[in-house]
Formats: sequence, structure tokens, C-alpha cells
Amino acid sequence: MKYAITCLLAAGLLAPAQTPQARIKIDTDRTIGQVHPHVFGNFAEHLGRCIYGGLYEPGSPLADERGYRKDVMKAMQDMRVTLLRWPGGNFVSGYNWKDGIGPRGRRPVRPEGAWGSLEPNTFGTDEFLDYCERAKVEPYICINAGLGTVEDARQWVEYTNEARDTEWARQRRLNGRDKPYSVKIWGLGNEIDGPWQLGHKNAEDYTKFALEAAKAMRRVDPSIKLIASGSSNFGRGADWIAWNRAVLDKLRDEIDYISLHTYIGNRENNFENFLAASADIDERIEIVEGQIAAARSGRPNARPIYIAYDEWNVWYRAHGNTEHEIGATRLEEIYNYEDALAMGMFFNSFIRHADSVKMANLAQIVNVIAPIFTNKEGLFLQPIYFPIAEYAKQRDLMALDLFVQSPSYTPAGKRELPYLDTSATYDAKTKTVYLNVLNRSEKLDITARIESAEGMPAASADVWEMNHADLKATHTFGGDTKVRPVTRTVTLKSEGGHPVYTFPRHSLTILRLKL
Repeated sequence: MKYAITCLLAAGLLAPAQTPQARIKIDTDRTIGQVHPHVFGNFAEHLGRCIYGGLYEPGSPLADERGYRKDVMKAMQDMRVTLLRWPGGNFVSGYNWKDGIGPRGRRPVRPEGAWGSLEPNTFGTDEFLDYCERAKVEPYICINAGLGTVEDARQWVEYTNEARDTEWARQRRLNGRDKPYSVKIWGLGNEIDGPWQLGHKNAEDYTKFALEAAKAMRRVDPSIKLIASGSSNFGRGADWIAWNRAVLDKLRDEIDYISLHTYIGNRENNFENFLAASADIDERIEIVEGQIAAARSGRPNARPIYIAYDEWNVWYRAHGNTEHEIGATRLEEIYNYEDALAMGMFFNSFIRHADSVKMANLAQIVNVIAPIFTNKEGLFLQPIYFPIAEYAKQRDLMALDLFVQSPSYTPAGKRELPYLDTSATYDAKTKTVYLNVLNRSEKLDITARIESAEGMPAASADVWEMNHADLKATHTFGGDTKVRPVTRTVTLKSEGGHPVYTFPRHSLTILRLKL
């Protein structure tokens, strides 16, 4: 429903004090699903300065004895990252994992075919898995389904997970690791439907390869979880729905997830249209949910399949340069305040679909379209860092299906959308509701009446809020305090027996309500 008051306010016909009204109803019995910890995953690709000069910088005074940047690792841990995807991305479709094991001085330096850089292979499988153990994050390895082979994939699982005295387990031990790494999450390639991908395949060829790779990998370790390469080609003339249908039809007995990727941008410099991207995110999730249901229908013992949203972010400004050296600067997006608000939009969608989206990986962790940015002397935290860290506190909680009435708008090319983009989670142990509200109106503060079927919320609430007058405000080295969240405890006003709260224009708010 579109409120006439919204139009009047926008036209300046009502006084600013007469803020438009919304209604949010909370019912803790209306659950969606548990917010899986892996929704707060991240991604590290051999691209630009993500690995070399980001995670890994041997000889730096900021690095430990293994060459890992300690400041980056701490920032990642403080962001509460749970899962790290590696080594790509487009990079993986030309990557031979065997180049990245053994004595570093003997590893080959090769030109890589995705981004045009030189790959020294000094950060390989053992370094990545050691890094994950030290950082206390779960590893996710994506295999080469482009130029790679089924045997390459099988042997990679053997190298990381085999406990018996086999050829590749013996090689791992010679390389200094006796105990298996027990990597549980494996991707069956990256964006193979995309013509930009080395080894690009049509759906028939991809599913044949992925089926055989899945069988071979599970013969080594039946406990692993596998992610099919869902479509990432949403361009004109591409049929992403048909690709996913074929993948689910052929691989439904072998896979545990199908992937989705989405990058958004504000090329038109239209704030409200930019944050209307939630319509596309929701639609893609819901289409794939339906495809999964169709693939499993009529099969009583069908394998559960979930969605891995394993690449997502704002990315539209930075695309790289002509450097072709190790650690060249590429995709070094400088994020602003409105990009930080988009983080809330993504997480709200993931939480609203908590029953199907069981994994999500922000792309990427450092320097390359990332919340953490380094140089030789230190790092700074981009504005997008702070919502990611705060939403991660809601992992393992139960997502709630809210009833929301809100003033709305109709962005260009999309259906009517509420200005208040919302999600909620519930901690049954403490009877606490986390109410996540993005006000994507550029000009309107919106007051919401908060109703609860469980009973009246406590009179006070804890507030976490990101709000800044300048939508384009950014951070830099030595200056990353400008766009930061504020926290406070407020006494909620009451109207008609219900608490009310005013969500400021262009803001992201998390209310913690005790029931």
C-alpha cells in the first residue's frame, strides 16, 4: 500500500515533524529458520593485493613468522568472519593446485589467465589452510572446473583430507603437515556458465564434469559438502534460470548447495534506486528456492539442497589497471556511507530467507572490493566493515517473519517497495529480538509502531545505528572514524499502548528489544 502522506512530504506539503507512519509486528512463533554461521563468510582470491600484500606479506614488520599480516587477521576476526572461500573466483579456472605446494623456492611462477598477473605460488594450499586454522575460520576450497580435471580435484581432496598412507597424504606429510586438514566445504567450480571464464562450459558439459568430480571427491572423503556452480551470467541473451534448472536436475543427488553471485552499483547516482537492489536479490533467491523444490519434488528421500550466496558486494567503480606483476593493484574499491547501508540490505535479504540461504561470502576480505584496506604501514577499515561485524552477532539465532506496513516508493524499472527494508532474529534464551531496519528514503524520517504478539517489549532498547549526513563520505589511512556506528540505550515512546521508534532518513538501525 502506498501512503499518500509520503507523496505530500516529498512535495513539501506537510511539515517535517509530521513523519510518515509505519507498523512492524513481531511474532516469535513465526520463524523462518536458523541464521547459519556461514552466512557471515568471506572470500580471498588470488587477485590484485588480496593475497600478496593483504593476507600475506613475508618480511613485513606487521607480519608473523609465517608471513601472515597480523593486523589484517585481527581485523578479520573482529569482523567475526566464519568461513573463507579460496582460491577463486575467476582465478581458480586456470589454477593448478600442485604448483602451490612443496618448498617455496621450487614453486613455479606462472602468468595467470583470469586477471593478467604473475602468480608466484608462494601462498598455496598449506598456507591457506594454516591461515584458516590460525584465524579460526572454516576453509572453503573451490576446485578448477575450467581447465582442470576430475583427477586434479580428487587428488586435492586426498592431499588435504586423507589420513591413510597414500601418495598424496604422504606428500602432505613431506610438506610438514601430518594430520589431515579435514576440509569439509568444496565448490565444484566458479561461474562456469560465464563466457569470461577459462574453460567456460555449457550446462550439459558442466554437469557431466561436476557429476564425475563429485563422485571422485566423495570416494576420497564421503563427509565433504559440495557446492554446484549456479549461474552468474545475468546478461542479455543469457538464460540463468535454465542453467540452474539443468544443474539441479543433473546434480541433485550429489550437491549440498547451489551458488548465487550478485554485485550491485550506483552508476546513476540515485540513492533510492541503488538500495532497491533488494528486489533483485530476493527474486533470485526465491526463483532458486522454487527450482530446488522442483528438483526434490516427488522424491521422499531427496537430498537437502541450500543456497550458497558465495559472492556478493557493491562493485562498480574500480576495475584495475595495466600492471601485470605480482600484487598489482586491481579492483581497489573505496567504499562510502551509502555502500555501508547496502550491507544491511544484503543481510536483511539473507535473514528473510534463512531457511534456504545457509552460506554467504562477501567478496572479498582485504584490498580487493573489501572492507579492510592496507598499505605497508597499516590498514584502515572501510565504512562497509561495521554493519558486517554487527550483523554477525546474530548468527545461530532464529529468523522471524515480520509483518511490515511502510511508506513505499516505486524505483525505476522495479515494483513498488517499502522504504523500510527489514529483518529480525530472536534469541529464545534471553527473549531478545534483534530488529534490523534500513530506511532507504533519502529524505524521510519514518516512525514505526512496534507490536509484539509475545507481549510488550521492555520500555528501553539498545540501539546500534549508522547514520551520516554525507552519503558519499569515505575513509582513508589515519582517518577511518568518520563513518562509524553509534550505540545507545533509549527509552521507547509509547502510542496506543505500543512502543514507537523513528528511523532516520538514509540510516541503518539495529534495535535490541527485550520481550
